[in-house]
Amino acid sequence: MKNPTHIKGRGAQQKVHNRFFELSHEQRDDFLNYCELEGEEADTNHTKYIEVHPKTFVNKVESPDVGMGFSANPYQGCEHGCVYCYARNSHEYWGYGAGLDFERTILYKLNAPQLLEKKITSKNWTGHPIVFSGNTDCYQPLERKMEITRKCLEVMLKWKHPTGIITKNSLILRDLDILKELAKYNCIQVNISITSLSEDTRRLLEPRTASIKQRLKTVQVLSENNIPVRVMMAPIIPSLNSHEILPLVKKVAEMGASDVAYTIVRLNGQIAKIFEDWARKTIPDKADRLLNQIAECHGGQLNDSKFGRRMRGEGTIAEQIKATMAIAKRKYITENKLLPLDNSHYVALKNPQMRLF
Repeated sequence: MKNPTHIKGRGAQQKVHNRFFELSHEQRDDFLNYCELEGEEADTNHTKYIEVHPKTFVNKVESPDVGMGFSANPYQGCEHGCVYCYARNSHEYWGYGAGLDFERTILYKLNAPQLLEKKITSKNWTGHPIVFSGNTDCYQPLERKMEITRKCLEVMLKWKHPTGIITKNSLILRDLDILKELAKYNCIQVNISITSLSEDTRRLLEPRTASIKQRLKTVQVLSENNIPVRVMMAPIIPSLNSHEILPLVKKVAEMGASDVAYTIVRLNGQIAKIFEDWARKTIPDKADRLLNQIAECHGGQLNDSKFGRRMRGEGTIAEQIKATMAIAKRKYITENKLLPLDNSHYVALKNPQMRLF
């Protein structure tokens, strides 16, 4: 039975103190009693949107096991509210908490397209693929209004620049016209995150994301339009969605996915506290087993920061997951059609003189 204090529509169930701040805030009982007597809400659970003005937009990714060299994030914080999200910790660098602040205080970068074009036309830039978004989802709800991601994709198409996208939102289909054009030059790969085929699991883990039905449709539409698409089963959480590997890979293969990749959940930084609080409030009967099995995959700890091992885990459960995924891919992903992205069109546009040689 769910805890009656569960905050509907949110992943995190509490505010978490920013580790870089000397002062902290707490919600005291006398304040809550005052609100009750006055008929006021102690917490409206509304989302705030704040424009920021960065000087750079494209970030070099230093982690050797992430699989991307450069990323670009039009938004900081993410209203999707995925409780396991590794990006929560990054919100502390902007002055907010990794808990409810991460999904209720969204920072957006209206100058992102201009900064992007400045970067990819700079003298020393060679056309290395840029991934939207390596941190927070570039198609989260605010994108429907702001269209920052679409404007960035227009820049990438203008220069025929190699582009990657990671999202779990079907809003990406709004930009199908741009993606189809990029695909003609082999300049686009899309990664769709699908962690479960169960709507009940999706609602618990990822409360404000597109439905599983919509995400499967997104994979199908992208594939039908010759846009390379990989499904990310990330993260796999023991006792929660680990049993779904075979049916999920089978289903996304039927929808046209060219590949499937996975990670095992790791609860780095503040996320361990947030995730444990969420588990005890939303699935209290499974919480202990869930947390113990996650720790078993990471040497007895909920977090693992060692490159190469942190994404895959270790031990019996991690090996079982690895073996099951290998079987699923051999059985259902019969032909890997993901080719390296082509930057020759970008190079030709940037240096037209080269056409003479």
